[in-house]
Amino acid sequence: MQTLNAINNVTEANLKRASHATIASLLNLTFLPVIGFIWLMILASKTQQGTIDHYHVMIGIKLNLMAAVALGVVSLLMIFLGGFNSVWTWVYLIGYFTLVHTTFIIIAVWAMIRSWSGQKLRD
Repeated sequence: MQTLNAINNVTEANLKRASHATIASLLNLTFLPVIGFIWLMILASKTQQGTIDHYHVMIGIKLNLMAAVALGVVSLLMIFLGGFNSVWTWVYLIGYFTLVHTTFIIIAVWAMIRSWSGQKLRD
């Protein structure tokens, strides 16, 4: 009986790059913003379209761009609705990090787990 990876023509190198892509995405969302995204862009140049590693690189890039847009929207809300000296600033920040940013991190962790098995987020 063939394994799932043999059926889908997934090599160890593909799995390793897919794993690195999801780790870079997670790092960009947590500890190393910008550096993680640069790592994602470097990985994007090393993958071929249609492979599992390219899929996970593109998921990581899209997820991190959506997180950047969401952070920009929250920052604009803070500026327009009271500035940084307003009490509401903390409401926006805590609400954003508790609800929105945590969701991005959970999706990145889910993608990382799926990449380890050579699968897409949706099959």
